[in-house]
Amino acid sequence: MYAVIFTATMKLADDEYFETAARMRELALSRYGCREFTALSEGNQEIAISYWDSESDISAWKSDPAHQQAQRLGREQWYASYRVQVARVERQYQQGGESL
Repeated sequence: MYAVIFTATMKLADDEYFETAARMRELALSRYGCREFTALSEGNQEIAISYWDSESDISAWKSDPAHQQAQRLGREQWYASYRVQVARVERQYQQGGESL
């Protein structure tokens, strides 16, 4: 399993941003095999962590035309800066709740 960690400093979070973010989350989960997608923000900082079975699923998601358009808008309008990290999940510990 892989985790994609997206961190950003926001410069603008308007209605279009929130609508686009919701659409992109649903698209990742329904079409590209994303297993879980969680996003949180505090002040102008945002972090989103998504979990994937394979790097090929992540690549397919990155190449989706709607996602590429959202990325372009992010660079132009919404993010002052951002970072994407892809990590392999080596171990997982859990008590209660649903397992990935």
